[in-house]
Amino acid sequence: MNIARGFIVMGAVYLLVGIVFGSYMGGSGDHSLAPVHAHINLLGFTLMTIFGLAYRLIPGLADGTLPKVHFWLHQAGSLGLLVGLFLMMSGRVDEATIGPVFPVFEGAILLGAVLWLVNVIRRT
Repeated sequence: MNIARGFIVMGAVYLLVGIVFGSYMGGSGDHSLAPVHAHINLLGFTLMTIFGLAYRLIPGLADGTLPKVHFWLHQAGSLGLLVGLFLMMSGRVDEATIGPVFPVFEGAILLGAVLWLVNVIRRT
């Protein structure tokens, strides 16, 4: 698996999702889901693109197991958090039901970030 490509492609997917979501909010005049839009753009497009470019540009950073684990933790955590946040903020699922699941997704993102840091320290 090409980690750099994976992150860059997923960043582009989240960019498209963020643009469509933002356009819908703008067109409808309902901005109640703006925090979801912001998280899509930051966790999805921005971070994934930065990770992908770094893995592509820094020699040796994409080598080994850590980048693969980082990739999958960030994908699972981001998707889970974004879907959960959308469901909660749109009123489809109440906070008492979905709230206890958020730490799992946030933990996956955090663990991925820790692995990223360890990898950056080791390889740069």
